[in-house]
Amino acid sequence: QAQLVESGGGSVQAGGPLRLSCVGSGYSYNMYFMGWFRQAPGKEREGVAGISPGGSSTYYADSVKGRFTISRDNAKRTLYLQMNNLQPEDTATYYCAAARTPASVLLPGGYNYWGQGTQVTVSS
Repeated sequence: QAQLVESGGGSVQAGGPLRLSCVGSGYSYNMYFMGWFRQAPGKEREGVAGISPGGSSTYYADSVKGRFTISRDNAKRTLYLQMNNLQPEDTATYYCAAARTPASVLLPGGYNYWGQGTQVTVSS
């Protein structure tokens, strides 16, 4: 049974960093695209960043380009999201997800497995 477990969320002041991690199990991890999504209260879930199975290609939402970096360590079955210069508008629950062949890496509809989410709160 596939499982994704996120960690690393928390509260931070504007301008500060956080690093999220996500460990995958129960599926062929290195054959799946991985993505980070977020959802703020009252808003739709949105794609933040994505990465190809081997890690050679990365994708970012315009709102996080230059601030967030996605990476993966397939040997550890772990996905990362380094978030720098966090802003209050980054406050949300962050989810990692896995997709075998997503139609679009930054759209949630094509993802097969989801984590339970980790909360990120940025105060001004």
